[in-house]
Amino acid sequence: MNKITALVVDDNTVNQTMHHRLLENLGIENQVVKNGKEAVDVHSSGKYFDLILMDMDMPIMNGIEATRTLRAMGIRCMIAGVSTHSLDQEKQEFMEAGLDDYQEKPLTKTKLVTILHKINHST
Repeated sequence: MNKITALVVDDNTVNQTMHHRLLENLGIENQVVKNGKEAVDVHSSGKYFDLILMDMDMPIMNGIEATRTLRAMGIRCMIAGVSTHSLDQEKQEFMEAGLDDYQEKPLTKTKLVTILHKINHST
């Protein structure tokens, strides 16, 4: 299996570090950006990831907007929404933006493995 690469999109430094370490511990190379616009910019510059862990609430461009934009750009990789929000309406809007998966924070190794299994089955 090829090495999986991931992009962590979160404006909270604690979450950034936590998600980065979780991925690293599972042997997944990953890059961290702090908002949706940076996630879009990274893809515009030609980078590709197998997985994007997308926070919902971020300044400049939130997760919903960023997910919509990435999908419109033709980005087909696995995008997993990770958020503290459990309001069904917001979660549904986030899913409809083009998520493949949704996990509530805090993200754990178990939740991450669930997401990774989906990648392995879809490739």
